[in-house]
Amino acid sequence: MTAFFESLNGIEKTFLLCAVIGSTLFLIRTVLFFVGGDADSDIDGDFDADIDIDGDIDFDGDVSDMGHLDSAASFHIFSLHGITGFFMMFGLVGLAMSLQSKFSPLVAVGGGLIAGVFTMWLVAKIFMSMKRLQSDGTLNLKNAIGKDGTVYLTISADGIGKVQVIVQESLKVFNAVSAKKEEIKTGENIKVIKIISGNIFVVEKV
Repeated sequence: MTAFFESLNGIEKTFLLCAVIGSTLFLIRTVLFFVGGDADSDIDGDFDADIDIDGDIDFDGDVSDMGHLDSAASFHIFSLHGITGFFMMFGLVGLAMSLQSKFSPLVAVGGGLIAGVFTMWLVAKIFMSMKRLQSDGTLNLKNAIGKDGTVYLTISADGIGKVQVIVQESLKVFNAVSAKKEEIKTGENIKVIKIISGNIFVVEKV
């Protein structure tokens, strides 16, 4: 191994070091990611939790929307995973172009840079795709608007009751008030008109 390293010229040694160090760190980051230790896998978003007396936990997830995810992609391009991926591919492609294809150092560096930048972009896209998949499973109360449900605890004319509504294929219990300031008794059918204060449904009889 020492003889091989000594046989390389200056730029080839640089490629080899980048490939070895970058590959090692990239592998470590990948292992940490799959065992849950990679901070890059955290989901961005704001969550409001309402814990009621019945023990139901309602989440209002104005989770990062598509625009936010796209803007966050620029951050993930320069994440540690992206940077280690850049050095890994820069070294591997540059070394291959210099040793096997006998390209000039300038062309080899250019090829390595293109491969490295592409790898950074690809890693960022993969992370953003994973974020979208994770966000898809988060309960978004806005999906309840227009849905029918039933009254779980009577809603007084000027007070708060509870309703049962199926949101994202799951039956949940939410705090609710009457849109027309009328009493709606337990068991009556309702429709969700809007949401106020983050997680209180405004409903009317149907």
